[in-house]
This record gives sequence, C-alpha cells and structure tokens, in this order.
Amino acid sequence: MPARRTELEQVVRTLESWERGSASEGERRSAEWIAGRLRELGYQPKVEEESAHGTYWWPMGIFTGAAGLAGLLGRRVLGTVVGTAAAFGLWDELGLWRGYWTRRLLPKRSTWNVHAVGGDPGARRTVAIVAHHDAAHGGAIFDFTLLRWYGRTFPKLLERGRKWPGPNWLTIAGPVLVALGSLLGLRRTRLTGAALGLGGAALFADVGRSPVVPGANDNLSAVAAMLEVARALRDEPVEGIRVLFVAPGSEESFEEGFSAFVDRHAHELPKDRTDFIVVESVGSPHLILLEGEGMLVARPYDAELKDHIAGAAEEAGVPLVREHWLSFASDSLVGLRKGYRTATLASFDDMKLPINYHQMYDVADNLVWETVEQAANVTEAVVRRLARS
Repeated sequence: MPARRTELEQVVRTLESWERGSASEGERRSAEWIAGRLRELGYQPKVEEESAHGTYWWPMGIFTGAAGLAGLLGRRVLGTVVGTAAAFGLWDELGLWRGYWTRRLLPKRSTWNVHAVGGDPGARRTVAIVAHHDAAHGGAIFDFTLLRWYGRTFPKLLERGRKWPGPNWLTIAGPVLVALGSLLGLRRTRLTGAALGLGGAALFADVGRSPVVPGANDNLSAVAAMLEVARALRDEPVEGIRVLFVAPGSEESFEEGFSAFVDRHAHELPKDRTDFIVVESVGSPHLILLEGEGMLVARPYDAELKDHIAGAAEEAGVPLVREHWLSFASDSLVGLRKGYRTATLASFDDMKLPINYHQMYDVADNLVWETVEQAANVTEAVVRRLARS
C-alpha cells in the first residue's frame, strides 16, 4: 500500500475507534490526537475549549412535540401561541439565526476545536481548511431506502435532479399548521399539524436514543484529507497566503464548534481577505463541488471561490462534479451566515447521496480511498492557486 494511503487510513482507523459525539469526552480525545498529529508535522496547534449544547434533537424535539400536544388539546389561544413560538424556534434552529436565541436557554457543555497556522504566517490573505472531527448519532430518519428506490425507479429524474428535497420544511410545517388551524378554527389543519409535530418529536427522540456512529466518511475522511494537505504544505511550502487548518467539534449539533471558532478569531479573519474551504464527507465515489446549502432556504457559495476550486481540480487532473446543492447543512453555513467567501468539497455516490450517512457501518473499510486522496489533491491545489492569485 502506498505510504500516502497508509497515512490516510491510519487517521481514520484510529479516530473511528473512539466514540466522538458532539461535545463529549471522546471528542476531546479526538481533538488532542489531531493536535498531536499536526505537531508531528511541525506545526504548533492549539486546542480550544468552547461552550456548546451538543445536540439538535432536544431543541427540535421540544418545539415539534410542544406544538403537537397543543394542537391535540384544541384550545385556540394555546395552540396559536405555542404553535407560533415553536415555528419561530425551529426557524431559529434551521434557518436565519441557527439557534442563536433558542440555544441560550439550553444547558451547555464543553466542545473542542483544533487549529494550526501554516503556509506563509505573515501573508495578508488567509484560507481556512475546515474539517469537523465529531460524529453524529444514527436514527431512522437517516434511512435512505426510499430515496434509493426512487433513484433506481426513476433514473432520468435522478439524473436531472440537482438537490434532494429537504425534510425540514415538514418539520416546521407542523407548528405552522397548528398555529394557523388554532387561530382560524380549522380543525383538520390543526390536527394535521399536531400529527406532524408529534411524528417529528418521535423521530428526534429516536436520534437521541441511537448510538454515535463511527463517522469514517462523515467526517474522518475530510480530517485525513486536511492532515494530508498539512503534510504536503510542510514538504513544499507555499508563499503569499496564510493557511489555517481547522478541525472543529460539534458540527453535528448545528455547527456550534466552528461558529465559536469564528467568533473567537474574527479579529484575525477580516472578511475581505479570508476564505473558508470546508471539506465534508469525501469518502464516496464521486468528488463534488457543491453550489450552496441550506436546510430551509438555500444559499449559494461564493462564485469566484468555486471557480478557483474547479480550476484547481482541473490543474490536478481530478474529475469534479458540479451543479448540485446540499439540502442539509455543514460548517460552511457559518461562513455564509457571517459573510465570508465560502465553498464546500464533498462527495456522493451514483444516487447522489453520501455513502453510509449516519450509519453504524460508516467505517474505514467502506470508504472510497481514491476520492479521499482526490479531495486532498484538490484542496492543496486550490491553496496554491489562491496564493498565486
């Protein structure tokens, strides 16, 4: 096995052996190991402790469940008030603010971010390579059997599709229907909303009770690719650009770790001179450059940065699929929300889905290692391209 592949596999196989739920002791251990690897490569990494709630199923389940119960009770004022409050809370979690208000009311624990400076530390421009190291809980909601049936049954529609429909409009629809049905006295509307709300609460409870997955594809494949870029830039240094290697925690609890990192370091990251390249789940067969993302409203990534990445892939001789959108969210949402030039490298299979997504069989043996290597090649190439530009 080539030395480079051996290095990539060692990263994934070591870290997947630890349970790394968001804001957990395993996440702390993972952060320390990544810092140790960066130190071995000659960098001076820092591990920073931040505050995070560490889940998304509690706030989402509380909002959907409360709206569902209020809808069942059939009291007009209660249903209107609770349904409206729950819809606002879900919009806060899924949309514009990303839990800015609601999570202030929830208990917190520690999460750990790792970062190191490479490239040309004194350069005016900065590019941050971001790959989260925590792992998700599983759950029935991540069973893609129906989506894969659709892809096999309607291949032409699958080929034309550029985005899988996001499920979160159904999540927020429950409280909205409870509020409207209660306010306007529409019994069927209210009960439909109650059913959606209670169903959503049950699904989120199932996520909470499900074990933490190994997370080889999501997202140790990206951590391995980022560390490989760090090795390559050590061996062949780049001038004219400062490179940040960032491995945030608590991405699976709605990007809490990277959001805290950007808030802490905002004074060092001027928006007109900083780019974020997020590497996410790059162990599927086809490397992709996503066009944008959003769980409710899709937001495009920076067009110029995407063109740089596409040009770097061409220079590196790596095939790169474009024109597809993410209907969930990644750490890129932090950059988009805070006004930075941002883009995401990811991967999917022939059904346009990430392999083994939030499943217990998301392990190193099931990764497509060629794609992981391609992700590292493209990321290194875009850093050098940005330095030249």
